[in-house]
Amino acid sequence: MCTVVLRSAPGEPLRILAVRDEFVSRAFDPPGAWWPEQPGVIGGRDRLAGGTWCASDPRTGFTALVLNRRERRTGTLTRGVLPLVALRAGETWPDLVDHRQMASFNLALAGPDGVTVWTWDAAELRRVSLTPGQHMITSDGVDADSPATTRFASLFETQSWYDVVTSTTPSDDPSALVVRHEVSGDIYATVFGQLITAGRGALRIASSATPWIHGSWTEQSWSQD
Repeated sequence: MCTVVLRSAPGEPLRILAVRDEFVSRAFDPPGAWWPEQPGVIGGRDRLAGGTWCASDPRTGFTALVLNRRERRTGTLTRGVLPLVALRAGETWPDLVDHRQMASFNLALAGPDGVTVWTWDAAELRRVSLTPGQHMITSDGVDADSPATTRFASLFETQSWYDVVTSTTPSDDPSALVVRHEVSGDIYATVFGQLITAGRGALRIASSATPWIHGSWTEQSWSQD
């Protein structure tokens, strides 16, 4: 499971917490400009498939994120292309990618004008525009009735997101925000966390490969006219 918390309001920078869960054996690079065909886009890069789970365009102020779902876990196309295509094509991205060949996902496209989420559950692609305010996305969907949402949504409403994440420890509890458990001889765990502040022309990312540890986060900024 991965977890995303978004807070959007007219006239304010977009704020995002993105917690990435993946097999620890799957190598990745930290946020950077890894894609020559989209030179202004910043995101972490999956070294195996070359895509990303989260990417931002400082020029437009948009960020796109993909999260796994539970319905179908395999596909012939990597979901890592989705954030890049969404940043390039906006809401017309389904015209460029055959999502039916992918494992199930939630895809969020967030920017100055609001947040849109697409859900592919291996049967139907659904689209919803989120209301201004704060929302939590997990593998169960947007503001879903799930153990993690029940446990953490109110904390994210009332406390610092950084404090919420760094007060946790890796666990195999179904409601855990930071996870770690064994799957077929490999370890599936929280491998990265990002706190993103984005607006047109400016992007700031604080990140950590061990987000539950105080002091492990580093911050980078990008600007573009």
